[in-house]
Amino acid sequence: MSGTSTTSRRGRPAPVRLVLMLVVFFGAEALIALVTTAVAGDSVWAAIWSLVLGVVFAGLALGLYVLAVRVLERRPADEVTGPRAGLGRGVVLGTLLFTVVITVIAVFGGYRITGWGSVAGALSVLGVTVAVAVAEELLFRGVLFRIVEELAGTIGALVVSAGLFGLLHLLNPEATLFGALAIAVEGGLMAGAAYAATRTLWLPIGLHLGWNFAEGGLFGTTVSGTAGGSSGLFDSVLSGPVALTGGDFGPEASIVSILVCAVPTVLFLRAARRNGNLRTRR
Repeated sequence: MSGTSTTSRRGRPAPVRLVLMLVVFFGAEALIALVTTAVAGDSVWAAIWSLVLGVVFAGLALGLYVLAVRVLERRPADEVTGPRAGLGRGVVLGTLLFTVVITVIAVFGGYRITGWGSVAGALSVLGVTVAVAVAEELLFRGVLFRIVEELAGTIGALVVSAGLFGLLHLLNPEATLFGALAIAVEGGLMAGAAYAATRTLWLPIGLHLGWNFAEGGLFGTTVSGTAGGSSGLFDSVLSGPVALTGGDFGPEASIVSILVCAVPTVLFLRAARRNGNLRTRR
């Protein structure tokens, strides 16, 4: 067992911590998503406000997490206060993965760039993405995955956190059951496996940020069924079979996304096993 699991036992019991932190961070995530998407747009001022609010909300969410861990678990939140090198690697990898996805879709005729979009719009998407990526990873990996892992082991935590992550996206516009399943695999399993491999939240945050920004901010496609109030760097059109393009939910509901993201997920889990980071049920 790691120091995290051992020291947390001196704080509140795991079920109590889970409920309290889920309530707090689900509320924080909902508020952040509401405010940041409301100010998003294609104007320069919208881009400035989105970037400022995105960074501020991300910082506040991280500070809240550190405080909650300190109070409820009586330990430092090493998973966010430690080295941040994984953030950059995650952003690069997340961007690369979505680029591969959209390239495959384009090769099969499902994606076409129709012109330039908006630089300000892309920056606005970036601001929203920074805040949402941080808030969602703190909620689903920092709270849900990590505490469930104490009770049910790594595999149990992967199943629970990925399943709930996918189910939450059923609340999004244009949501489908297959889209929720795809999100559970791409976002839930991949991010959970990344955390298990590194025991830091920075890599999953980076993956989430890079993927979502590439999807909406660079290639101008719908992110999880939500078109948002701003354009990407490119104007684009998705057309063809829903299995290829993801339909109105966006490329995340494409079979291509599932297959592409399955590769790093397996590699992360192999790294977790190699590093001795797979936990068994208590």
